[in-house]
Amino acid sequence: MKVLYAAAEGSPFAKVGGLGDVIGALPKSLAARGHEVAVVLPYYDQIAMRYGHEMTDVTHWTVRVGWRQEYAGVKKLSMGPVTFYFIDNEHYFFRGHVYGDWDDGERFAFFQQAVLEMMERVDFIPDVLHVNDYHTAMIPFLLKEKYRWIHAYEHIRTVLTIHNLQFQGQYDAGMLPELFGMGTERFDDGTVRWNNALNWLKAGILYADRITTVSPTYAREIMTPDFGCGLDQVLRMEEGKLSGITNGIDTELFDPATDIHIPYAFSVEQNRDGKEKNKKALQERCGLPVREDVPLFGIVSRLTDQKGFGLVVSELSSLLQQDIQLVVLGTGDSRYEEAFRWFADQYPDKVSAHITFNLELAQQIYAGTDGFLMPSAFEPCGLSQMMAMRYGSVPVVHEVGGLRDTVEPYNEFAQTGTGFGFGEFRGYWLTQTVLKFLEVYRDHPDEFEALQTRAMSADFSWDSACERYEQLYAQMSM
Repeated sequence: MKVLYAAAEGSPFAKVGGLGDVIGALPKSLAARGHEVAVVLPYYDQIAMRYGHEMTDVTHWTVRVGWRQEYAGVKKLSMGPVTFYFIDNEHYFFRGHVYGDWDDGERFAFFQQAVLEMMERVDFIPDVLHVNDYHTAMIPFLLKEKYRWIHAYEHIRTVLTIHNLQFQGQYDAGMLPELFGMGTERFDDGTVRWNNALNWLKAGILYADRITTVSPTYAREIMTPDFGCGLDQVLRMEEGKLSGITNGIDTELFDPATDIHIPYAFSVEQNRDGKEKNKKALQERCGLPVREDVPLFGIVSRLTDQKGFGLVVSELSSLLQQDIQLVVLGTGDSRYEEAFRWFADQYPDKVSAHITFNLELAQQIYAGTDGFLMPSAFEPCGLSQMMAMRYGSVPVVHEVGGLRDTVEPYNEFAQTGTGFGFGEFRGYWLTQTVLKFLEVYRDHPDEFEALQTRAMSADFSWDSACERYEQLYAQMSM
């Protein structure tokens, strides 16, 4: 099959969150299975600075963005078996960042039209066009409503993956003529209208041939009012084409046996003492007392309500009465940044807070901690819990979304599980779950070591996820 992925970000070129990780890994895995795979991304200035000298200029033309004529260049770079195309327009994409500008609607309206107009020009017309989140969710709509006259496109099938339903792309109806050069008929009849706004994600949900999201549990959750972000009714209506496929992680990149960012290599089969050495090195780096016996927890995350830090901050004074240590790495809401700074100041022997992002330190936290806190309020998939388990850091999670699908709660009677989980999103249950972790860690070290072994042995490679996508694509092509 020929598959084209369209996204606003993709590792290693430009990455903000989990979407970037998926676009960096899934196409590579699919291409390794013998398919012809390409990815199209905006050509951001950060990409130009790092990879510009490797690019080949392919073509250029002008895209009509309403009444404007905007330059669209295409650059190309091959990385392994995957071909990457980049839509070049300095006005829209040389901003120093990926998202967050007042004209994001215009920027990604241009990008989506450029993607569709690019395919014929570069002679890559896919069997499957796979779009991701609201930034590219209008593409299935545009393909069927605006570009349907292009004969070469009539057999293209589309997949929309929802990585986070919170962000939907809601704009004034005037955007249809103003930026897309279309009439307002599909807004007026309610097809792409939601809460009296043009909703890009709703358009994608209705017009895509298949919808996926990044874990089976999240697929079920988003059809309920609690997790549907207002679109649960639409998703229930389209339930027949919705499925959940859990993301993987790049197990070559995230491998404690070969990771260049950690001081001591180790694996589940050998050099297990490397885990203890990494713990000591992390304690030294973070200014915490070097103690082998104290349970050391880690947090690597955006510090937001979605990630459950309201619970963590509300319970931390109580938890710190226990003999534990905590290393925090991340940025986010200022109230949580300040709270962790305050705890680090008040409990310097127990808490080390790093309000920044540092890839090397992140890897050392995974490798050096005994436990990993990830009590998200909701979590479409989550990657950090998988990375933590691969490095032998046993997760404590709220059993929701992808966390429920990837972390098996510890069962002391059956001697099973890869982590600790709680079902009700309340601080009390977070504390009780941490206390259970501490009981196993201190009183049953053999069981805890077995827990670590099962966590490190879990298969989070892209192979199984890629196989699911391959089956989905094949079904659509029949």
